[in-house]
This record gives sequence, structure tokens and C-alpha cells, in this order.
Amino acid sequence: MHYYRYESAEVSCCFKYLMFSYNIIFWLAGAAFIAIGFWAWSEKGVLLDLTQVTRMHGLDPVWMVLVVGAITFILGFAGCVGALRENICLLKFFSGLIGFIFFLELTAAVLVVVFQGQVRDWINDFFLNNIKAYRDDIDLQNLIDSLQRLNHCCGAQEPNDWDRNVYFSCNGTHRSREKCGVPFSCCRKDPADTVINTQCGYDVRLKSQDDWMDIYTKGCIPALEDWLPGNMYTVAIVFIVISLLQMVGIYLARTLIADIEKVKFNFH
Repeated sequence: MHYYRYESAEVSCCFKYLMFSYNIIFWLAGAAFIAIGFWAWSEKGVLLDLTQVTRMHGLDPVWMVLVVGAITFILGFAGCVGALRENICLLKFFSGLIGFIFFLELTAAVLVVVFQGQVRDWINDFFLNNIKAYRDDIDLQNLIDSLQRLNHCCGAQEPNDWDRNVYFSCNGTHRSREKCGVPFSCCRKDPADTVINTQCGYDVRLKSQDDWMDIYTKGCIPALEDWLPGNMYTVAIVFIVISLLQMVGIYLARTLIADIEKVKFNFH
């Protein structure tokens, strides 16, 4: 009887546990994102009345959290279980999905560069649409406030964009106290103030534009356009780091698949 000795009778533990370690972080992060998303919905009562999801006219930031969480969780699950169970199907699904996401990122980057004008118009319309829905959702409200406060901007192109919102509009016969005003996040912050004045934007647009000294007059789209040229290196570095992480994931998965197939071939 002849016995055959193979150079590798087992799958490499190194690649196996590297793959597991790489994905456990994404798996846990995905679970955390999903938990946070459902907690946010429960706080807003959406889980008790799911029709609220369809009634909202603007963007619900919770959707972004849930989508990112679901994709991250699926990727982490496929990578972890695929590595531990040496499951070729899961590992191929993992590497294929990451490759597809990478392709979408490259496509989006190319489209943004080629169709800058159309992308700018789309972002502007998107922002205006969410200004209309500012009071419809507390998370959207906080997102817009954070965006305006951090970028020292107001509205999409100018403060008068807040006429799109029924509460801040100067038009009509409504008796909102915020009529002809802007959200407090449009106000210039006085370093001496220790408490946020949430009424600082009241009636501000009743004044002449020359007297808008207490609010930011630049729109958030122009502010973003001014920010990008000076931060292209930062954007590029972030994109490269994300791409490298994706490439590492694909490399680990494909190497582990080849290792598993080699062992199976040897045993057959």
C-alpha cells in the first residue's frame, strides 16, 4: 500500500484567521448600525406606524444608517462564516460584492467628474427638497442644522431658499412665528454666548439683505464647492484608504478560496 504525503493538507490558518479578523469588525459594526437605526425609528414612533416612512417628503437619515448597516453586516457575516467554515460560496459572494461596490464607487467618481453641472443641479434640487421637509423629521432637521453650522452656510444657494419651507416662508397667510426667518443654525455664533439662541433667525429676512449681518449669507452648495479644491488631497486619501481596504478583503478571500480548492483537490 502506498501513502501520499502532500505539502499542504490543511487550509492556511494564517489567511483563515486574517480573513475572520478582517470581517468581525465589519460584522459587529453592521449590527451596531442596524441597532441604532431601529432605535432611532422606535424613538420617532416609526415602528408603531410604518406608514410614516412613505409619508415623509425628504430624506430620513435613518435609511442611510440602515442601508450601510445591512450591507456591512452581510459582508461581515459572509466573510466571517465563509472563513471559519471554509465555505467557498460565501467567500465568492463576499469578494464579488466588494468588487461590485468598488466598481460602483469608481463609476460614481467618473460620473461626478464628467457630469459636474448635472451633479451640481441634482445636489441643489435634493437640498431644496429636504429644506421643504425640514420640520417633518427630527433627524433630517439635525442633519441640515449640522451641515449649515459646520460649513457656515444657509440654504442651498442663499438664505431665501428657506422660502421653500412652509414654516419659514414669507409668502402666504400662515402665522408661524418663524415666518420670514431662518433656522438657528444659519446664525453666526458669538464666542461669548454659552447658550444657543434658537430664536436668533426670527424675522431676519424681513430686513434688507445688507442688514443680514447676524446670519451666514453663503449657500451650502457654494460652500461645498469652495471647500473641495482645498481638501482634494484629504478626499483622495480617504478614497485610496477605502479602496485599499476593499482590495485587501478581495485578496484575502481569493487567496483563501484558492487554498481551500487546493486542499480539496489534493484529498480527491
